[in-house]
Amino acid sequence: MFLRFFTELKAAKLPVTLKEYLMLMEGMDKSVINRRVEDFYYLSRSTLVKDEKYLDRFDVVFGHVFRGLEMISAEQAQDIPTEWLKRLSDTFLTEEDKKQIEAMGGFDKFMEMLQEQMRRERERGDGLEEGEEENGRGAGRNFPIGGGGYHPEGIRIGQDKGRHGKAIKVWDKREYKNLDDQVELGTRNIKVALRRLRRFARVGQPDELDMKSTIKETANKGYLDLVMQPERRNTVKVLLFFDIGGSMDAHIRVCEELFSAARTEFKSMEFFYFHNCLYESVWKDNRRRHSEKIPTFELLNTYGRTYKVIFVGDATMSPYEITYPGGSVEHWNEEPGAVWLDRAVQTWNSVAWLNPTPQRHWGHTPSIGVVRELMQDRMFPLTLEGLDSAMRELVRGGGPSSNRPKLS
Repeated sequence: MFLRFFTELKAAKLPVTLKEYLMLMEGMDKSVINRRVEDFYYLSRSTLVKDEKYLDRFDVVFGHVFRGLEMISAEQAQDIPTEWLKRLSDTFLTEEDKKQIEAMGGFDKFMEMLQEQMRRERERGDGLEEGEEENGRGAGRNFPIGGGGYHPEGIRIGQDKGRHGKAIKVWDKREYKNLDDQVELGTRNIKVALRRLRRFARVGQPDELDMKSTIKETANKGYLDLVMQPERRNTVKVLLFFDIGGSMDAHIRVCEELFSAARTEFKSMEFFYFHNCLYESVWKDNRRRHSEKIPTFELLNTYGRTYKVIFVGDATMSPYEITYPGGSVEHWNEEPGAVWLDRAVQTWNSVAWLNPTPQRHWGHTPSIGVVRELMQDRMFPLTLEGLDSAMRELVRGGGPSSNRPKLS
């Protein structure tokens, strides 16, 4: 059973190793946990899962593998430690329940009854069967196994949801279901990915107690000597450029989530808006986009090369909007947008473009290919996996490429 669990995790593309599996088996052999399914769940998750983005896939596999216990055969049951079953019965079954199981012919007969009861539960829905009492054993209203009862420590098996919300062992709940790197982003998920872009330093006023130095100085001097230090802060400085309007209206929500997460993670962050492509000016307030523009040259000369620069946009437009003077659909631009993107790439060492359009569609839009080339292939999909790759690129900070073709 446990070997199947390991192979199912590998099949689901979780990066689990044989060494970790053997460590889990060693922990089981040394009884580091009580022999309860929920304890095994947390032990195996902490042993086998190295990144929280895999928690959802782990929960899916765990539910798939161990939900199979409800249909277990007599031959397979021999592989389950007898003490596990005994402990489960001691924990969840009353003396009356145990007597009923013995009267029915033992555990095998009970399992047959349970399977039949689950089949009837699925067929009938939430209603009571004819002649069934509210507190009777028939539907398990106070029975510890199943999803229809009131038992405070019930175990839910093979159901989409409980009826009374009191089951405590719910593997299908999958509370981390939005952490997989292929799913739609959320603010919390984005924060997790942005944490890769961190460089901590102690700067500013010494207003935090340095416990280690205080202990050392107090021990040396023989009297209490408080040592203070500056707060540890993330010193990474970020510039965010958001494409706004037009086809980006479909991606407003994910852009808002990214913006919210970035404001929390980066204390030194500035943001600006543009439309379709970077031109000679940007703005900070969309309500005053025509009256309060900021020259792009000013940004290039104000923010140093150490800034991490992120463009967010779908890069979906007519190619001439990028490559020709006057290509902007809103004003006459004397220089092509490609020239301004090139200047940005040459000015800042660390630049990345996040595209909310699914990557499988990029090849159908020529302008995406043009922007991707201008960004020196540093365009990433706005998924958790893409965001993680973008943060790695920004940490690396490759700088401008010398063999990149020059644009006139």
